[in-house]
Amino acid sequence: MSSPVPGVVLVAEPPMADPNFRRTVVLLCEHTTEGSFGLVLNRPTGLTLGQAADEALPFDAELWMGGPVQPETLHYLHPFGDLDGSLPVLEDVFFGGDFETLRAAIAAGDLDPDRARFFVGYSGWGAGQLDAEVDEGAWIVLPGNRDLVFADGDDALWRQILRQLGGEYALLSTFPDDPRLN
Repeated sequence: MSSPVPGVVLVAEPPMADPNFRRTVVLLCEHTTEGSFGLVLNRPTGLTLGQAADEALPFDAELWMGGPVQPETLHYLHPFGDLDGSLPVLEDVFFGGDFETLRAAIAAGDLDPDRARFFVGYSGWGAGQLDAEVDEGAWIVLPGNRDLVFADGDDALWRQILRQLGGEYALLSTFPDDPRLN
């Protein structure tokens, strides 16, 4: 089992009871002694950024739920390493940066908005909390990669990762969300 570090993917163990993280895949963007910050990769909101924005934007993109913390905030992942203020998370995956610069570059046709992923809210853990959850077996910690970060999917992404892990995880990936309804 790996330790939590920026760039890893946290996959919720199948018995995860917390409804905020049940069947989620989270990209860990920051992990320090003070706490951790990540974005859920498999919770589309069903809205676009334009539908949620208070102002007109020169582009529209699907909006994802990054986590339960501060759902009124906007965060984004992208491959544009030269965006002012962006932070590297993985090879060819950056977090944040100056939104006005991003918006202007998209409007000018210099950047493709379909290559970015926009999130409302984030997933956060206090000092030592995520490490304790990993030690308790609440999360499977796997190396992240660009393809995984920008993969389409909702619950299917979580299931796909479990199938790839094989063994009992592959079997658990086939269980319905609520076995009582089977």
